[in-house]
Amino acid sequence: MKLIDMQVKEYLDVLKSDAPAPGGGSVSALAGAQGVALFMMVADLTLGKEKYVDYQEVCREAKEKGAALYEELVASVDKDTEAFNLIAAAFKMPKKTDEEKAARKKAIADGTLVATEVPFRTMQLGYEGLMLAKTMIGKSNLSAASDLGVAVLNLTGCIKGAWLNVKINLPGVKDEAKAAYYAEEGQKMFDAADQIASSLYNEVASAL
Repeated sequence: MKLIDMQVKEYLDVLKSDAPAPGGGSVSALAGAQGVALFMMVADLTLGKEKYVDYQEVCREAKEKGAALYEELVASVDKDTEAFNLIAAAFKMPKKTDEEKAARKKAIADGTLVATEVPFRTMQLGYEGLMLAKTMIGKSNLSAASDLGVAVLNLTGCIKGAWLNVKINLPGVKDEAKAAYYAEEGQKMFDAADQIASSLYNEVASAL
């Protein structure tokens, strides 16, 4: 059964168990999906309101672009756990002969690359979501300003959490060019998101 199809309590029970997955990567993707869902809700609470006629286009665009991000982040909740399971399965492969050792080594490397790519993509999705939430600050239903602030916090958690999952897998990525790309671009996203999110949170909090 997919994680995303579970009831909330079922998911949390699995999460708190001694099973190594789902873990931080899936939680980060879920945080991102929640963040996007929240700013989409705020957009809906703004659209069609005469009081916020000047904000219609901003909220309409955020909702439309957010829909695709939401779907991909939801899928990433399970993708992250599936990526971890690839590595776990690879480590259980036989290693008695040279051929078995080579096959096991390749499977571990392949799995580690996937386990790096998935959270990196989650970071990108979270960052795109954060940028959409940014467009709505001060340009959406004021009664839902706190919800928009919580959206920012969830998207920030998504980005930062996914970055930790990228970093822990980077040493196992054998392709040096890919490892360097994920390290450099991931750090750039992290730094930018950290600064932007702090500013947005303060802006929301000061307006309440």
